[in-house]
Amino acid sequence: MDQSLAVLSLAALAHPVRLEAFRALVVAGRDGLAQKALAEAVGVGPTNLAFHLKELSAAGLVTQAQVGRFVMYRAAYERMNELLGYLTESCCAGPGQVAAARTSDACGC
Repeated sequence: MDQSLAVLSLAALAHPVRLEAFRALVVAGRDGLAQKALAEAVGVGPTNLAFHLKELSAAGLVTQAQVGRFVMYRAAYERMNELLGYLTESCCAGPGQVAAARTSDACGC
């Protein structure tokens, strides 16, 4: 994952409703959740949730598929893992000005 995709993904998650919706989808597993069930789990209305799902989808963190009469939303685990990998790889790498961070226990390096 390159930096621009990481920033896009992190920006999409940088809202309480979107973060909670993404977390709920990750917990739901590969089957995902219908929009109504997800809205209830997050505690927002379907219209409000639709706006946030659009942002998560644009960042590639959420997919949607029509299943019968329901639209099912699922966490995009591959993108999530790419983001986690990017953050893990970048945790202790950086310019010389952050040399102290490279030896920090904060990132387990």
